[in-house]
Amino acid sequence: MMTGLVFISPWVIGFLWFNLYPVVASVYYSFTSFHVMETPQWIGLNNFTTLAGDDLFWTSLINTAYYIVGSVPLDLIAALFFAVLLNLRLPLRDFLRTCYYVPTVVPTVASAILWIMLFNTHGGLVNETLGLFGIPEIPWLSSPTWAMPALILLSIWGVGTAVVIFLAGLQDVPTTLYEAAQLDGAGWLQLVRHVTVPMVSPVILFNGVLGIIGASQVFAVPYIMTGGGPLNSTRVYSIELFQNAFVYFKMGYASAMAWILFVFIFGLTLLSMYVSRNYVHYE
Repeated sequence: MMTGLVFISPWVIGFLWFNLYPVVASVYYSFTSFHVMETPQWIGLNNFTTLAGDDLFWTSLINTAYYIVGSVPLDLIAALFFAVLLNLRLPLRDFLRTCYYVPTVVPTVASAILWIMLFNTHGGLVNETLGLFGIPEIPWLSSPTWAMPALILLSIWGVGTAVVIFLAGLQDVPTTLYEAAQLDGAGWLQLVRHVTVPMVSPVILFNGVLGIIGASQVFAVPYIMTGGGPLNSTRVYSIELFQNAFVYFKMGYASAMAWILFVFIFGLTLLSMYVSRNYVHYE
């Protein structure tokens, strides 16, 4: 037994020091006034009551909810659509599968800089393409109206992982169900609606929960592309937390925000599990 403990001790030490200790410490710091170079001072629930009256806190929370509502359903629909197409016997299918997954492994910073150029109001490829159809230039990243929709559209760029998971789920759908439905005269759309979607509904729920968790914590793309602007229209929760922790060095305040984010994500996950009970079908 001691030999086994010796072998796993590096992992245990790493878990205790880099995972468990920060979690426990953040609980304590959330009830303190803690600036990096000062000793934490216990202030009870003051951080949480201050947050309740912080306009930027509510703005960032609303922006994050907006991003979740816009990006998660859109990403699920896009990922399932691509997965269904890539599950067909298409020419160069393996090559196309690779192409859809490649954006997922591109560094986030590189992707953000690339899309800044693509969304450029004057000369950007997106507006140039829309101009071919007579659509006037859209100030994607410089308008409070369009900045968040631009980030939501950009989220489709990273659906490669969800596509792979959907493909794995589609492999488990019995072909006999498709054959029986086709004998009854079902078309392609009916097959997807009445066979594919119900059979992969657990995978849809799984990808949906992962999407909610990821969208709740989105940081790098909006921070690089817009910095939270214009006029705080893309100031999502993670940016506000980062600003308080590493710009203003209000670690206690940021810890309180982190735990509110945890409760927010946990609540959305429980809500998703509850709502899905009537729509998810397990074999």
